[in-house]
Amino acid sequence: MQELLEFLPSREVIRDFLNSAGTWRQVAVFVVGLLVVKLIARWLQPRLQTMIQPGAIEGVRRTAVRSGALALVPLILWLWLLAAITILRQYGWDTGLLRPAMILAGALAVIRMGVFVLRHSLSPGGPLKAWEGALTVTIWTLVALHILGWQPWVEQMLDEYALTFGTVRVSLLNVLSFALSIAVMLLLALWLSSAIRGRVARSRALDESMKIALSKLIKFVLLTLAVLAAMVSAGIDITAFAVFGGALGVGLGLGLQRVVSNFVSGFILAFEGSIRPGDVISYGDTYGTVKALHTRHIVIRTRDGLDILVPNETLLTTDITNWSYAGDTKIRLRLPVQISYNDKPELALERLEVLARENPRVLKEPRPMTFLLGFGDNGVNLELRVWLDDPDIRGEIRTEMYRAIWNDFHAAGITFPFPQRDVYIKQFAGPAASPADAKPDNRAGSARGRRRAEKAKPPG
Repeated sequence: MQELLEFLPSREVIRDFLNSAGTWRQVAVFVVGLLVVKLIARWLQPRLQTMIQPGAIEGVRRTAVRSGALALVPLILWLWLLAAITILRQYGWDTGLLRPAMILAGALAVIRMGVFVLRHSLSPGGPLKAWEGALTVTIWTLVALHILGWQPWVEQMLDEYALTFGTVRVSLLNVLSFALSIAVMLLLALWLSSAIRGRVARSRALDESMKIALSKLIKFVLLTLAVLAAMVSAGIDITAFAVFGGALGVGLGLGLQRVVSNFVSGFILAFEGSIRPGDVISYGDTYGTVKALHTRHIVIRTRDGLDILVPNETLLTTDITNWSYAGDTKIRLRLPVQISYNDKPELALERLEVLARENPRVLKEPRPMTFLLGFGDNGVNLELRVWLDDPDIRGEIRTEMYRAIWNDFHAAGITFPFPQRDVYIKQFAGPAASPADAKPDNRAGSARGRRRAEKAKPPG
């Protein structure tokens, strides 16, 4: 602690510094500069926001303007201090305070723009956006400590706070060094994975599923190497994590097997290419288009606009119908039709085939076909089979064809049967009993009642 106190300036130095007119002159220039910068920034911000609206400018120009808008205050402050230092030096006045302030303002502007460009290149709307401000402040603090010469003093102060576990000493400096190291390594790994993903995405020799699999595998490997490199740079012995590795293996075997199964299943699906982004699939009651393949799940967009997240393991253990497997999206649509027994099936079959050929969205090859399937209870069962090039239009084509069949058959006099039953009533030769006599309460109308009535008659 005594060494830390010796690092600080003496009372005489501080008193002379505060009593100097040049000190307060520089403070006044800095405060006035802050006020002027605030006013200029308030006037420029709305205009810059108008320029960076979507559609105004695109590409690199929009990114440059957005980064400049974020670093507008420190950038204008740097220009103000640069002009103030130039003027004060002409009069021979002291600029010992303004010069480091100018360097710090310029460093903050550069760091702010650099972090934004880095974050935007990695994930424009991802979780890194929430850490952008914290990362900027952390980097600028380290740079400021180095510029002001306070870094050795801060490191020594942080090293004083430590805990000892046997022969291992862990100080606050070690913890912060590890946190900064892993943050830098992870950012570098994410940047490299993003660059490699862009290069893989532009490749024409790989299909979509292989591109996704390679991108995710490279990202996983780079993040793992980043963590190991951060541990080594912070002086952490990796062999000390052998027990942790054993505990992790037990955890995977007991509680995380489903997570690992989904993770491995995601790579299997991506490498074998059975399901790709854009495929139309259905399983159970779910039908939709595959929007994205992730490490743990896939995203299916249904026709109702719902995004259903399906675990990868489910896709490997469940029967899946891929309507566009291997790039073939053609499907056959069956349209059952029933006509009356009073109509001719040949005429109905001919008109069904003509209606199918007249629909522009029905494929001509394979050609539409009609069949007589059998004789039903109410009418003759026919079926029209047509081919479509898109499974998503099945409902539309079904509606169009049935409307056309309805109008055409009515115009041709072909009728559609409806359920009907014939009831035959047979008449018997003997006298029919009255319904009133069949009631349970009327015993005289039954055979047993007649016998009892005969027994009850007095002998004549």
